[in-house]
Amino acid sequence: MKLKKVDISQVNAFNKNTLMEVLGIECVEIGEDYIVSTMPVGPSTHQPMGLLHGGASAALIESVGSMGSTLLIDLSKEAPVGIEINANHIGSVKSGMVKAIGKIVHAGKRTHLWQVDIYDMATDKLVCTGRLTVMIVSKS
Repeated sequence: MKLKKVDISQVNAFNKNTLMEVLGIECVEIGEDYIVSTMPVGPSTHQPMGLLHGGASAALIESVGSMGSTLLIDLSKEAPVGIEINANHIGSVKSGMVKAIGKIVHAGKRTHLWQVDIYDMATDKLVCTGRLTVMIVSKS
């Protein structure tokens, strides 16, 4: 299943007045089966030790997968809802930007599975990897 081709500004418009806006999450690329977003690493995304907060990484994973699922469904009839997320933190970042690459693993009628890898943009090192399961619910 291919993601719909839409202008990235339309995808980013969904971030207005949400956690994604607060965290500075921004979609930067949409491919046939993947979506790429960035997030700044700084005080708003730090934990007390001055490192990227694991919860911010989890929020980025859920945001990327949910954004991707919106591009696979008819939003006039359905909505994507995250139902399970896991994240393995394997590196740290103190500042700069991270890039999340989400790839669709399974695009069923009622569930989607996304693999999302987060990289430090300065070093291209993997800092977190996770999966998000999205349920597709009817709006009726």
